[in-house]
Amino acid sequence: MAPNVETELALRRPFLDQARRVVVKVGSAVVTDERGLDLETIEALAADIAWLCDTGREVLLVSSGAVAAGRRRLGLSAGRALALREKQALAAVGQGRLMQAYETVFGRYRRHIAQILLTHDDLAHRGRYLNIRNTLFTLLHWGILPVVNENDTVSVDELRFGDNDTMAAMLTSLAEAELCVCLTDVDGLFTADPSMDPAAEPVLTVRKVDAAIEGMAGHVVGKLGTGGMQSKIRAAKAVCRRGGAFLIGPGRRPGTLRRLFAGEPVGTFFLPRRQRLPSRKHWIAYTLRPKGRLVLDGGACRALTERHTSLLPAGIVAVEGNFRVGAPVRCEDREGRPVAVGLVNYSAEEISRIKGRQTNEIADILGHKDADEVIHRDNLVVLAEA
Repeated sequence: MAPNVETELALRRPFLDQARRVVVKVGSAVVTDERGLDLETIEALAADIAWLCDTGREVLLVSSGAVAAGRRRLGLSAGRALALREKQALAAVGQGRLMQAYETVFGRYRRHIAQILLTHDDLAHRGRYLNIRNTLFTLLHWGILPVVNENDTVSVDELRFGDNDTMAAMLTSLAEAELCVCLTDVDGLFTADPSMDPAAEPVLTVRKVDAAIEGMAGHVVGKLGTGGMQSKIRAAKAVCRRGGAFLIGPGRRPGTLRRLFAGEPVGTFFLPRRQRLPSRKHWIAYTLRPKGRLVLDGGACRALTERHTSLLPAGIVAVEGNFRVGAPVRCEDREGRPVAVGLVNYSAEEISRIKGRQTNEIADILGHKDADEVIHRDNLVVLAEA
């Protein structure tokens, strides 16, 4: 093994050794094929996860595949375009078959499983977020493997996660897992397209997700596609900002998890950020969806990013959207570059009236003053750090 590979693998070792709770995510490209559910791959996955549990670790499984399983059950062509209502109906048919497959294979290893179906709204509502967290912790305490999927049967655009990569990242934070393993149909990131460039090399370690790493999504070949890899990199960024590690690795090869924890050069490993974002701020930055936009002047941008202050009305130059008090709102500079996201103390209509004004003028303009700040620093996350 080349010295540089040994060095790269040594960077992983402490985080793998410390990982006592692991989220494993598998996509449709892993657990399904043209026939429907790929039972051979699911069997191999169960063997790997059962082994991981036997090492004393707790595991949460995030699994796609319900719609594909429903297609197979009803004999619908894989190439046929589906309306939303048809996808929802197929998910209703296929989810039971997906869980039956997991129940069967994990039963061979004497492992109990539990089904959890979520929408984005479940995690965006703080009370439900905490209830889900308590349920997961109870299941793990009982030695039960949670199998989580998006509730496709009821999800519409405003309720959807967008993809299970995003949901896996959110669950990693919610469950306080130290590692998220994203198993897919490619080996990981490459410096270039390996099918076109013989000099392309696999990227074993990512220290920080930056523009160069995000650009590598275009070098991926396979069923996953550019958009799919981009969602995985976004998920990796979210997990690492909370203090967890993230791996993108091959899901159709038996033994991937065992090889990973044995120290073999599997996939692309994303190192945790040293400065860990607190749970509530991580929820604001990566779970909530902004309901509007505030455009800030240069002074306000510097105050937020350099001095970590609250956002005052004087620094706001424009307001977009129709949002209420407490809504998550994105802050941008005049050029549209993201600066921060946070929870507002005033509605869009109120902020439009006080923007550019001093704090001591708020009461005279609105007839009341609920806070000096439009966004308090405790409810604000600087995106340049996220």
